[in-house]
Formats: sequence, structure tokens, C-alpha cells
Amino acid sequence: MRIGSIQIDVPLILAPMAGVTDRPFRQLCRRFGAGLAVSEMTTADASLWHTEKSRLRMDHEGESAPISVQIAGYDPQQLAAAARHNIALGAQIIDINMGCPAKKVCRVDAGSALLRDEALVARICAAVVAAAGEGKVPVTLKIRTGFTRMQRNGVAIARIAEDVGIQALAVHGRTREDHYAGAAEYDTIAAIKRAVRIPVIANGDIDTPHKAREVLRHTGVDALMIGRAAQGRPWIFREIAHYLAHGETLAPPSGFEIRRWLLEHLDALYAFYGEGRGVRVARKHIQWYCQTQADAAPFWRSINAVTDAAVQRAAAAQFFDARAMRPAA
Repeated sequence: MRIGSIQIDVPLILAPMAGVTDRPFRQLCRRFGAGLAVSEMTTADASLWHTEKSRLRMDHEGESAPISVQIAGYDPQQLAAAARHNIALGAQIIDINMGCPAKKVCRVDAGSALLRDEALVARICAAVVAAAGEGKVPVTLKIRTGFTRMQRNGVAIARIAEDVGIQALAVHGRTREDHYAGAAEYDTIAAIKRAVRIPVIANGDIDTPHKAREVLRHTGVDALMIGRAAQGRPWIFREIAHYLAHGETLAPPSGFEIRRWLLEHLDALYAFYGEGRGVRVARKHIQWYCQTQADAAPFWRSINAVTDAAVQRAAAAQFFDARAMRPAA
């Protein structure tokens, strides 16, 4: 798949997830075969760019190209400025967030709330495309199938985006009204794919290699985007890639492999955030890595109170030591 002038060799993409897809997690998913890993959404509000949160979200040191940065906001000129700022920091693809259903995002008329105003969608996309050099740096758009179930206007949004120069479109198979409830639907994504010439990427509930193949066949899209299914299971990208290429499933990783990958991930988090914040960020990742183990609950309750990085790391290692030869569920 190509996004403008950029070749994506593996059409499997890590979805942008606030609080999850930081630099250590993006790098890990790329190691496991993701062809592209999109950053956490970064604010278009320039007054917040000096904060530690924004600084870390804009940090791409050591990342493999292409570097895709998602920006979020509601004002066309602010978003254009955010695009220029992130390009100066190394972004090679700019992604506009019109898919986030979170209340704190939508109550300021950003994220998926933008889908109810098609004229504003056009102004935002045009402003960001112009700021990115009219195609010099490709601009992509992440949307949902519509604002509400009664207003599934994803096809109209897709055509608007294509007309003003958006070069790829990722679509989550739910409306803003659905949040993450119920099952994702792919009929609207298929209709969007038929309606535009730019690459379309399907997102939502793609959690197994078999589901990946099913979604590809149903929608005809150019690539798949994986979000929550990669939490605690970043190797899902190599599993899906292998199945799509060879029609066979890989053996699940052993407990020994998961132990090694988790410890590498923890070390990267401590180095990136510092030990104090790194310990706090690591907690959710440890829980996700351990969620397939039948006896994980007592371990999780005990480690959740740990505040020392060395103690946290040692406890995670010990938990998997006894499970080193077991396959993951």
C-alpha cells in the first residue's frame, strides 16, 4: 500500500491509542511486523506543546520510518500549525483525528464530534493538507462510520476528504454514538472503499488472523488497523501477517518468550519516562501481558501497589519464570 509517496510494505497498522501507543510500544509493534505505527494523538493547542505529555508524544528518536503523527483539535488553523510543528519534529505522515469518541475530546467538538459538521471537516482537511505542502507530506484521516447510527455519513466524509487531498483513510466500524459497544460493522467500510480511490484502512474488532482475513474479504480494503487487540499481545502483527501470506497459524509464543518481551518492554518504559512515571505506565501493560494466565489476578493485585521499578520488574519476571514453557492462551 502507498500513502502518497510513502510505501507501506506490510499493510498492518498499529492504531493510535491515547495512553498506549507511546514510542516504546510503537517500536515494539514495528519489531513484530506492523508496517506503520501511528502515534498517540497530539494536541493542536500550541499552549500545551511545552508540557511533558506533549513533549513525550512528539518524541520519535530512534523510530523506524515512516513516522506517522496523529493531531487532534477542532480549529483548522490550529491543526494546520500543529501539522507544521510535527513535521519539523520529524513526522513523515500527518493523521487527523476524527475518530476518538471520548467525552473529554468530543465535548470540545474534536475527535468524532467533527463528523456531524461536514463543512468543517472539509475546512480542516484542506488546511492541514496545505500546511503539509499539498502532498509533500501525506495527510491521512481517521474517522468512524458516522456520528450516530441514524447519521452514518462515512461515505460522504470520505468523498470530502479525498476531494481536498487526504491520501488515505482509516475507518473504525462504529459510530461515535456506539463508542466501543457492540460489534464493529464492516458494510459501511466496504461502501467507503467502493466510493473513493485513495487507500482505505479497516479498523475495529480485528483480533485474530482469521478475523483479519474475513474483514479483508468483506471490505476489499487496502490495509488493516489493529488497536486494542495489540495490548499485551504485540506479536499479533506477525501472527496476522503469517496467516495472510501462508494460510497457516503460527504457534503461540511460549511463556519464556512473553517473559523476555515483557521485560524488554518494561526496560524501554523506564528509560523513556523515567522510573517513577515508567512504573505507573507499566502497570497496565503488565496486566495486559498477564491477562491470558488463569492465575494472574492475585499477582496483578499485588504488583499494582509496587512503586519501585526494580521490584516491579523482578516481580514480573518471577511471575513468568514458573510459566516459561507454557504457551500463551
